[in-house]
Amino acid sequence: MTTATGQTATFRVGLVQMRSGRTPEANLDAAAKLIREARAGGADYIQTPEMTNLCVRSRTDLMAAILDEDRDPSLAAYREIARALKVWLHIGSLAIRLTPDKAANRGFVIAPSGDIVARYDKIHMFDVDLAGGESYRESNSYRAGDIAALADLPWGRLGLSICYDLRFPALYRALAEAGASFLAIPSAFTRQTGEAHWHVLMRARAIENGSFVFAAAQGGKHEDGRETFGHSLVVDPWGTVIAEGGTEPGVVLADIDPAQVAAVRGRIPSLDHGRRFELIEPIAEPAHLHAVGASRD
Repeated sequence: MTTATGQTATFRVGLVQMRSGRTPEANLDAAAKLIREARAGGADYIQTPEMTNLCVRSRTDLMAAILDEDRDPSLAAYREIARALKVWLHIGSLAIRLTPDKAANRGFVIAPSGDIVARYDKIHMFDVDLAGGESYRESNSYRAGDIAALADLPWGRLGLSICYDLRFPALYRALAEAGASFLAIPSAFTRQTGEAHWHVLMRARAIENGSFVFAAAQGGKHEDGRETFGHSLVVDPWGTVIAEGGTEPGVVLADIDPAQVAAVRGRIPSLDHGRRFELIEPIAEPAHLHAVGASRD
């Protein structure tokens, strides 16, 4: 649909849900098939999940399987796919070699020309021990980013993030204040944390910022033993889930009206009401009041 001025008024989002394994070539084949399916379904912007190219826990196996950005065959293939399909393709993240023992968890927004128009290195590293023996130390293998990133799409500005970033609302407020109408949160959420927090946090980020949220996800039991939550989501600026996946690989489609962003922000203009403030430390009571048996009357 186009306006009288020729600008696109609405667009279709396609979220690619995956179950990435240990082999980048197999993951590329699986993602490419789903990307083409999403495009055939009318998607104008297609997003894949975190760790599109592989999911491995071992740093040795990770570093043996990946290359630097200029030589990464998956990235080159995705650029060609975007060009061939004439689609905005957001690769949620790839593991990209930085040094012999460190990688970047890096997302790429690729224009229909095949050009990379934005890069984002995941800022917040997922280092946690979960009940049942699951343990993750993302910082052992990945170098954290320190720059928030945006991309201008034909329909509005997209704020970039990845998975665990979801738990840090200040990042999304900064992106919204910088003009983001859409928040991208490609993820590989664990099943345990996803069952508890996935929906509520995604809806919260949308509501807080009056923004759409697009979150392509990994889902199911992976070759390396991890289990991810799936449930790729599209959430509107009012916090309503308008499209959702299950746990199996597939494509989730949703039609997006960017005018909803202005409408919601007009109803609840919290972005205009932010205030800077100073934190005041508690006033210490006189020392004699802490003495045993001291009267407070």
